[in-house]
Amino acid sequence: MAGITSYGAYIPIYRINRMTIYQALGWLNPASLLPGEKAVANYDEDSITMSVAAGMDCLNGGEQESVDGLFFATTSAPYKERQNAGIIATALDLRPDIRTSDFTTSIKAGTGALISAYDAVSSGSAKNVMVCAADCRLGKPGGYQEQMYGDGGAAFLLGNEGVIASIEGTHSVTYDFMDHWRSAEDRYNRSWEDRWIRDEGYSKFITEAISGLMKDCRLQPADISKVVYPCLYVAAHAGIGKKLSFEPTQIQDHMFTTVGHAGTSYPLMILVAALEDAKPGDKIIVASYGNGSDAILLQVTDEIEKVRDRRGIKRHLASKKDLSLYEKYVTFRDVLEIDTGGRGEEVAPTQASILFRERRMILGLCGSKCRKCGTPQYPPQEICANPECGAVNEMDTYRFSDKTARLYTYTGDVLAFSPSPPAIYGMVDFEGGGRWLFDLTDCELDAIEVGMPVEMSLRRKYHDEKRGVHVYFWKATPIRV
Repeated sequence: MAGITSYGAYIPIYRINRMTIYQALGWLNPASLLPGEKAVANYDEDSITMSVAAGMDCLNGGEQESVDGLFFATTSAPYKERQNAGIIATALDLRPDIRTSDFTTSIKAGTGALISAYDAVSSGSAKNVMVCAADCRLGKPGGYQEQMYGDGGAAFLLGNEGVIASIEGTHSVTYDFMDHWRSAEDRYNRSWEDRWIRDEGYSKFITEAISGLMKDCRLQPADISKVVYPCLYVAAHAGIGKKLSFEPTQIQDHMFTTVGHAGTSYPLMILVAALEDAKPGDKIIVASYGNGSDAILLQVTDEIEKVRDRRGIKRHLASKKDLSLYEKYVTFRDVLEIDTGGRGEEVAPTQASILFRERRMILGLCGSKCRKCGTPQYPPQEICANPECGAVNEMDTYRFSDKTARLYTYTGDVLAFSPSPPAIYGMVDFEGGGRWLFDLTDCELDAIEVGMPVEMSLRRKYHDEKRGVHVYFWKATPIRV
């Protein structure tokens, strides 16, 4: 029996009320205002960092060594030619002898990656495959898409042991349907007329995929506990379920008013929310949308009770900060270019050869641990720092990324440039030993204090536009409840 063995999710801590966007642009037509708020990735977040965060939530301290593959789905990949899945796998400290692949160019790529992972596990070519999906799409300022798009990620581990939700069937439909598109030269998405997208796209493709799946599996609407699918239009979302003869209680909440449309990860994030409340025996259908639709039937098992301790969707939704300034939002997305000042000159990026040789230290945040006395150190050392030990070449690799820590000292620097000033950094003491200096993010200076618990989060350190290089490293963030 193959299926999902674990799940995880990530929603950025910042949210912007759609009224804030509306007021900043001075729109005069209230009918154009969408309700609620949307999730906003911080200036140092992108689809890679959000996928790593979701992947860590999915692993939840599990054994990285058991993962045989990682598939990454996104339409907003930082790199067009460099495997983004390889960066995520390295950051998660997975084995090098695994299969990795990027799934992209369609917002149904998330379910495509999920089905491909299921096929790999079912065929026996891999025992455990992780699927990460995240998007950080950019809507043109003043446009409808700016209100609609939200940021977030989801991750699933698929295998055939300890399955929490078995995959019982799939059904896909594919159409070359131009509703939203973005060429290599475009920064923002382009779209066709809304009624066309709603009536000929969402309403027909999702309905066709789900109906085909239920016919294949000989199911009736009453057999399904929850049905999960995305839609850009809130009213149309309910209409799709009604067209399929599902009761309102069977339709999983769309999260459009709390997160926004999160691209490839959107239906998978809604699926995580459904699994958080699922009971053994429940049948769940998840369907995607994008140049057609994929529909997947899941049946929840008794193992679901063993994965209730994930941060998932509920805890991420509850942990948030209001981004009250539209100007700050467009600064985060590099829409509004700001002066970096005399101290904000660009630094030379780390050399590619060093990044490769020290990949576990930099991307994996791995140090060393003394075999004789158990002292951890970062960066990795050949000589134990414990004065009572001093062992030489007696070190094992030790991962710090999944360890909690406490803030030993910190500084708020008003002279150093930061897109979200002031720049904050401090010395961090890891539980179990180890200390290093990290930037702090997702926090304000007056809200932090010595001794507060923090956790590690992979972030974009800087982006060298001239060379087209994104450099990632770990930052410390206050632990989200």
